[in-house]
Amino acid sequence: MLHRSSLFARKAISNFVRNHGHGGVPGENLPFDISNRYKLTALFIAFFGSGFGAPFLILRHQLLKK
Repeated sequence: MLHRSSLFARKAISNFVRNHGHGGVPGENLPFDISNRYKLTALFIAFFGSGFGAPFLILRHQLLKK
């Protein structure tokens, strides 16, 4: 019984990959659009800037508390 379920899962996955993959298109599997250079740059600045700036904002908040 376990063999049948694993075989079914393997067939389902291979059918999904075969029918839904366009194969070899750069950026196809990314969760964001890379066609607009300026939007991509703004998103990268916001993403990395928020991670870099968060400790400084937390420190400022702690210093301003009474």
